[in-house]
Amino acid sequence: MNWQDVLLWAVLPYVMVVVLVGGTIWRYRYDKFGWTTRSSELHESRLLRVGSPLFHFGLLVVIIGHVIGLIIPKSLTDAAGLSQQAYHVQALLLGGIAGFCTLAGVAILIYRRRTTGPVFMATTRNDKLMYVVLVAAIVAGLATTLLGAAGGEEHNYRLTVAPWFRSLFVLQPDIASMAGAGLAFQLHTLIGLLLFTIWPFTRLVHAFTAPLGYLFRPYIVYRSRQGGPAARPARRGWERI
Repeated sequence: MNWQDVLLWAVLPYVMVVVLVGGTIWRYRYDKFGWTTRSSELHESRLLRVGSPLFHFGLLVVIIGHVIGLIIPKSLTDAAGLSQQAYHVQALLLGGIAGFCTLAGVAILIYRRRTTGPVFMATTRNDKLMYVVLVAAIVAGLATTLLGAAGGEEHNYRLTVAPWFRSLFVLQPDIASMAGAGLAFQLHTLIGLLLFTIWPFTRLVHAFTAPLGYLFRPYIVYRSRQGGPAARPARRGWERI
């Protein structure tokens, strides 16, 4: 085990967590009004209506696939009767489709942002860097999905990347497992670490703010002006609330 492996797979992940958590707290405390996607729907909506759902729904499936693949051990799926071949087939179908949808969606959003003047003017340098890293992560993820579907123990991330990922949570990084992973998986992991490191300083930070209160907010009561076309005839007595 050399020092490069220790630095990449034992030190760097925890540095990312510190920057992610600390940067998010700092952003929320000192830039609350900047905690937004900087909505640009007023400037252009045709491409946004296509690109945004493709990107967000595709990314949601990709995230769920990562959670299942990295957190659920291979022994559990084997015990459930899901063979390795069947697992790779569903991973290729769902992961491939979701990955291409995510890539197509972000491509449309980048094209829209570059060709719509007011939208491009509102794009910060951090956001430009974010788009580069995000696209690189998606492309690398698609490559690992195809390699994993090709079969072979050298491309089975559930024997290398997944054990290393789970070991981080118990503060005992399994460096040997990650060091033995294929180059494509290592590259995808490093790009992912970089993406989460810059996350708090870009528009991606809005993902940490789920508008759950919107589902339970009270109804907004609209009242027409007296004498307007939608006004109802006045009645005597108290108005019931």
